[in-house]
Amino acid sequence: MDWDKLRIFHAVADAGSLTHAGDTLHLSQSAVSRQIRALEESLNTTLFHRHARGLILTEQGELLFDATAAMSKRLDAASARIKDSEEEVFGELKVTTTTGFGSLWLAPRLPALFEKYPDLKIDLMLEEHVLDLPMREADVAIRMKEPSQADLIRKKLMTVKMKLFASPEYLSTRPAPEKIEDIAQHRLICQSPSSAQVAAGATLVQHLMTFDIPSLLTVNNYFGALQGVLHNLGIGVLPDYVTEDFPDLVPVLPELESADVPVFLAYPEELRQSKRIAAFRDFVQDEIFAHRKKMRAARGD
Repeated sequence: MDWDKLRIFHAVADAGSLTHAGDTLHLSQSAVSRQIRALEESLNTTLFHRHARGLILTEQGELLFDATAAMSKRLDAASARIKDSEEEVFGELKVTTTTGFGSLWLAPRLPALFEKYPDLKIDLMLEEHVLDLPMREADVAIRMKEPSQADLIRKKLMTVKMKLFASPEYLSTRPAPEKIEDIAQHRLICQSPSSAQVAAGATLVQHLMTFDIPSLLTVNNYFGALQGVLHNLGIGVLPDYVTEDFPDLVPVLPELESADVPVFLAYPEELRQSKRIAAFRDFVQDEIFAHRKKMRAARGD
């Protein structure tokens, strides 16, 4: 099967238009149309339904598009590996992690990475959905549980606990809880029960809800919950690492905490030799080490 025709087919299927695909490929619409017809004739099938609003893949076209999409991602991976054979760390690195960890822990530390590698381009994708690393939806992931996908190199970075925090201003308006039952006298800020979150955090929130909380603010990520706490709205359920960047937050019922939440870094086996991956991995590990050292000093260990 002619790869050039497959490349053109993939561009048309992705754009849904001969004209838009031609613009991307720097080919005329008629040239693109000829290549698609030739591919359909060679396969003895129809790949697209034509209508006034554009092109829609047939069932056979969907099957072929799945195959060309996988091929394209594999080629991207090969291209990344070739580029990574250079001595310098440069180019794009697609990083995925959760909204909370990415916005509260990772993003504030990226200046140090860019200072060391100014030619690196980070595409930071913050979402709860687990992206497919072997299919190159992302190059590297930081997740709040051990990844289950095959063909991944994974490393445990640290352990996080969910705890209760409030601002000094909020606690100046009413007494801090001395026992868990006292939480019923306060507004609770936490993730929405329906939003994706770590199981340990959800379990802690469920336990707190049994104490007839009168006022509640729920948010679909920890960044939003932190903003509520910083603006003196109540007592929030937050990851313990926020105390490093927000040292004024006051722990509430410090003996009350969630089960351990493991934090893992993972990337595809085929990117084992990637210098971009190595640079990012070493940067994260160095930041974790500095974080632990700072936390130990704060506790007086």
